[in-house]
Amino acid sequence: MERCESWMELALEQARLGSERDEVPVGAVMVFEETVIAAAHNCRESEQDPLGHAELVVIRKAASRLGRWRLWVCTLVVTLEPCPMCAGAIVNARVDGVVFGARDPRAGAAGSVMNLVDHDALNHRPWTRSGVGAATASNLLRDFFRRRRT
Repeated sequence: MERCESWMELALEQARLGSERDEVPVGAVMVFEETVIAAAHNCRESEQDPLGHAELVVIRKAASRLGRWRLWVCTLVVTLEPCPMCAGAIVNARVDGVVFGARDPRAGAAGSVMNLVDHDALNHRPWTRSGVGAATASNLLRDFFRRRRT
């Protein structure tokens, strides 16, 4: 899964860009047939948008690029475990798989707090892979919040 690591590097670059703009450093890329077709970082603060999570932004960009809302044959790579809102969007967009870095013990919806992406009652369940680039993603988040507290 060497490709997952290289895709995560791109997501981490997005997280760093977000951090430079005083956004919580979460970045995401969408991969379609082994090619990155969209990239995004959080934009809640800069756009004053409660839906400005990196995952939602990259899902919108990918759907626009592909000209369809069903993101079959797509893998979402994100630096932080998706929250319930983003997990719901991932399921509803029919994303095939999710690769994420750091777990989110407060709001993670891909196994940490709950597992919406693999819920028996839902009509779509993407595969998941966690821990890719987790140390770097965690450090970005830790450093960001440390700077904000001082």
